[in-house]
Amino acid sequence: MKKDQNYIVKLEKAIEKKYGTDAIQNPKAGWTAEKEKEHIENSKEFYKKQYEKKQASERIEKEGFFLSKKLLNKESNRVCPVCSVYSFEMKDDLYMGKYDCCFKCYIKWVEGREERWFDGWRPNIEEIDNGNNV
Repeated sequence: MKKDQNYIVKLEKAIEKKYGTDAIQNPKAGWTAEKEKEHIENSKEFYKKQYEKKQASERIEKEGFFLSKKLLNKESNRVCPVCSVYSFEMKDDLYMGKYDCCFKCYIKWVEGREERWFDGWRPNIEEIDNGNNV
């Protein structure tokens, strides 16, 4: 089989006829230093977001369960800063995360008074020792 020496030229002419002159232009023809810089910045931003998404969704097997990697890196505070009780209960984790106290302290000091709590009010030591609701 003999190769046609003008095949590429004929192919480019057919593409140009069907799709226009822009279709056969060299991609570097309209490329400038500014476009290169913008492309590099956009690429860095894109890959940074991809990396962050991957890190956030990465799962690790622990004791037969798949957990988010970011949960394992997080230090768990099991001691209530209000009453100083150490807790193993899962519901305390929820209240520790949102109200910075255990479930019992939430019921005693926070429930119904969330606005005051978020404004920074905390019971003093005498109130905690007496168990008074304020």
